[in-house]
Amino acid sequence: PWSELIFREPASRRPAAHHLPTFRPSLGFSLVSCNFQQLLPGWQSVKCRAAESPAVTRGCWDVGIVKVWSEDGAGKVVEIPADMTTRDVCQLLVYKSHCLDDSAWSLVEHHPILGIERCVEDHELVVQVQASMSGDSKFLFRKNYAKYEFFRNPLNFFPEQMVAFCQESDGSIPPSQLLQNFLNSSSCPEIQGYLHVKEPGRKSWKKLYMFLRRSGLYYSTKGTSKEPRHLQVLSDLEDSNVFTVITGRKLHNAPTDYQFCIKPSKVRSDCKELKMLCAEDEQSRTCWMTAFRLFKYGIVLYQSYNVPQQRKSNLSPFTAPVRSVSENSLVAMDFSGRTGRVIDNPIEAQSAALEEGHTWRKRSQRMNVLGSPSPLHPSSLSTVIHRTQVWFHGRIMREEAHKMMIQQGQVDGLFLLRDSQSNPKAFVLTLCHHQKIKHFQILPVSEDGQVFFSLDDGATKFTDLIHLVEFYQLNRGVLPCKLKHPCTAVAL
Repeated sequence: PWSELIFREPASRRPAAHHLPTFRPSLGFSLVSCNFQQLLPGWQSVKCRAAESPAVTRGCWDVGIVKVWSEDGAGKVVEIPADMTTRDVCQLLVYKSHCLDDSAWSLVEHHPILGIERCVEDHELVVQVQASMSGDSKFLFRKNYAKYEFFRNPLNFFPEQMVAFCQESDGSIPPSQLLQNFLNSSSCPEIQGYLHVKEPGRKSWKKLYMFLRRSGLYYSTKGTSKEPRHLQVLSDLEDSNVFTVITGRKLHNAPTDYQFCIKPSKVRSDCKELKMLCAEDEQSRTCWMTAFRLFKYGIVLYQSYNVPQQRKSNLSPFTAPVRSVSENSLVAMDFSGRTGRVIDNPIEAQSAALEEGHTWRKRSQRMNVLGSPSPLHPSSLSTVIHRTQVWFHGRIMREEAHKMMIQQGQVDGLFLLRDSQSNPKAFVLTLCHHQKIKHFQILPVSEDGQVFFSLDDGATKFTDLIHLVEFYQLNRGVLPCKLKHPCTAVAL
């Protein structure tokens, strides 16, 4: 039948998740590019059932229809199996969009009416998540570098004063055992501290001493007491998810900018059912939200984090990072002789690539006899070549740069470059360090009739911004940390 021809592949022919980057459009899930209403009678009703049911029943319609949006407002309709995880969908989108494949790509569950969003966990089934979303909600495809950063730097995420044992346990948590205590279901660490809680149906907030445990989130009715008779349950963890509030503090009259909320899975568009919370600073908000994820999912989070790490260790330095299949099929060539030859040695190929890069820079600086830039290799190219880079975002405002950095995870080394608003000839480097966003102006410096770019008043000069970024990716220089993660926006 048509359903078997278009939607299904025998189980033996379905590729494993780790083979997703080599998918072809002919496989059992692809980007929808044809009109299925014309191909299949009753397609619309099947599409609705696939999107609305908690889990699509296995059988001839073992398929879900999901629409994913990129940062530029463009959307793609993706046809996927009902048992496809978030990571698999991200790898499929990476392959289709020909962008750099790494574990930072994420699907974001975005609720514009509620003004909240969260990063969907890599192991969650996308069709099931969509079934709990309202009609106005959507998935966004973006990077989130902070998704598993707490596994790499746990002490930055869990301040000592906020972590303690429950009453049943004795002793204190050694720093080296911090994550093990969160992942081990037999241990009982807890997060404690003050949070502002929004009173239901009102715009007023109340400051309460809270305790986050495996069993749920509690508040004390008597100061900081954790005696059972003084504790009241605010929310459980099993049937809820933690979200970031993105509407700003004015809408809810919040006491600080560091809002988050707990949304029960059954709630679709009712703001009154949300548990609105507000922390004192970014670090404490991150601590509460990260602990919520660890208590809810436990060892599954570590397994999701570990999969791409193992895959990276199996790749040689020359093959990583991985792009699309068509790009990986390209080979290095040497045309220095009478006939071209394929460079088989990876070390020789890498050396040739570096040499070609240096040659290109010299050619771009060549001047003709009249003293003007060569028409074949204009030196003016250095003033525009950066516009092709994923880390350059043109004439965006400081506020928009802040928003992008926050959305993609405020980890050390996250950066972007943009045009300066105050100086039309200058640029601005926006960099994240210790969860704070800083801005550094890149000024043009003239020397012997040539324009260079500098971050340190001419002490270190670069012919173009690409050269500058490459240098600070290897050297900290005057910056608080090296450039590590480019803040990017992909077009689907």
